[in-house]
Amino acid sequence: MQERIDEDKPKETVPEIPKKPDKLLAFPHLVFKEFIALMLVSLVLIIISMAINAPLEEVATPTKTPNPAKAPWYFVGLQEMLVYFDPWIAGVMIPTLIIIGLMAIPFVDKNPKGVGIYCFKARKFAFVMFTIGIVAWFGLIIFGVYFRGPSWLLYMPWESWDIHKPVISKGNYILPLFIGVPATIGYYVLGLWLPIRFARNFYNTLGPISYFVTMFFVLSMFGFLGKIPLRFVFDIKYIIYTPWFSI
Repeated sequence: MQERIDEDKPKETVPEIPKKPDKLLAFPHLVFKEFIALMLVSLVLIIISMAINAPLEEVATPTKTPNPAKAPWYFVGLQEMLVYFDPWIAGVMIPTLIIIGLMAIPFVDKNPKGVGIYCFKARKFAFVMFTIGIVAWFGLIIFGVYFRGPSWLLYMPWESWDIHKPVISKGNYILPLFIGVPATIGYYVLGLWLPIRFARNFYNTLGPISYFVTMFFVLSMFGFLGKIPLRFVFDIKYIIYTPWFSI
């Protein structure tokens, strides 16, 4: 009898928790968050601009050339690159490759994981490469702002610019073409072959075209960074020197 009464009682139902959709529209979910981030960053910049004075320099005169003549801080990285490369490479080719490389990311990155979220585990390679690039770029800016003095010579931050250092011509060694050309070609060939040989899954995931495009920009970035110690440590000005272009 008791069992029959229990059977007649209505069973308690557990309310179903609605599942979150796998995809959300960019508006309003993402746009609102970006707008809030924009307002917070703008507020921080306004506070910094009110707390730190940034006076204008004196009016330029044709009879007085400042030494050093530094570009605005956001261009000092390019100005520092002039120490290691010819002007057309530092001022034209490198910025162009940076812009094209950033534009190519959505087309060569075929990894669907971590899209729209910050996920290091799913995008280790992209995260590491981008971090190296951005750290190197700001490193050049910091070095040019705080460690370059008159005549663009090396000055420690605590050294006075009133003490002029002698201009010593360094970094004028030019590699012969029979060394520089094979070394450059071998660098790119070896850099393209090693991942195929030891990280085949990386190559298969990207595919041939995306792989070669990605590795070209990665190897070029490390090649540009590698030229810095070659100039500082080994006094090598050019790896390849021709009447038309020099690297």
